[in-house]
Amino acid sequence: MALNNTYEARLVQQETAVGAGVQILLLALLGSAIGMGPAGWLTGLVFATATWAVLSRALHRARPRSFGPANRVTLGRAILVGGVTALVADSFESSPPVSLLVGLTAVALILDGVDGKVARRTGTSTALGARFDMEVDAFLILVLSVYVAMQLGPWVLLIGAMRYAFVAAAKAAPWLNAPLPPSMARKTVAAMQGICLLLAGADLLPYLANLAVVLLALGSLLWSFGRDVVWLWRTSREAKAQAAGTEADGAETAQERGAARPAQARLTVRAEARIEARARELEMLELAVR
Repeated sequence: MALNNTYEARLVQQETAVGAGVQILLLALLGSAIGMGPAGWLTGLVFATATWAVLSRALHRARPRSFGPANRVTLGRAILVGGVTALVADSFESSPPVSLLVGLTAVALILDGVDGKVARRTGTSTALGARFDMEVDAFLILVLSVYVAMQLGPWVLLIGAMRYAFVAAAKAAPWLNAPLPPSMARKTVAAMQGICLLLAGADLLPYLANLAVVLLALGSLLWSFGRDVVWLWRTSREAKAQAAGTEADGAETAQERGAARPAQARLTVRAEARIEARARELEMLELAVR
């Protein structure tokens, strides 16, 4: 059995290594097609290495029996995100074709709805797969916000940084780590971010239209995060109130028990005294009869 588990783990690690290799191949294709500069190459290689290392570590901890078809789709999306990241980094030095960046991003966004369906249909949904999918989405939004910020201003970075700010805040306030109830509104707002940033990055609309689209994305994201934070705060307050009430009830019950014990002792003494007195009366009556 141990040999079988080792063999499965080896296959899983091989798939992540293949993913890193495909990422490097994509970078090579982009480099040969557009003459990508050092910034794009370096950023793409760092992304590939970091993705492989983090994913391998997570798989080692989770120890799944196989990598799974849904995770393969997510890994393919991560490879595309690596290509987008390299192009955005290269845009600081040159001007890569917008159509190429838009194409890679569009495919990555379309596949975002595929991995979840594959996981449900194949019965391979896991916490690791959901986290992997979420991290790929978050990083793509961050990269797109960097690209659009070069056109509209640094304030666009709020869109990409908001999720990471929430994670950082959760370390200082653990109540933010509580699970949230499913919400279609939250999913819709999350999907809007990539679409709006892609539309603004494609630069097909006038400046004011692009500005309105990105402001809509930011406003909806602030609303979504704000609603979730308020819900988590109220839930934590209610949980604390219930815990305090339970402790108070426990202490009150203990006090009642402590107060009841002396009263019971007094009643016992009185009952014993009455029994003894009745016994003496019976003895005296018995002697008188004799």
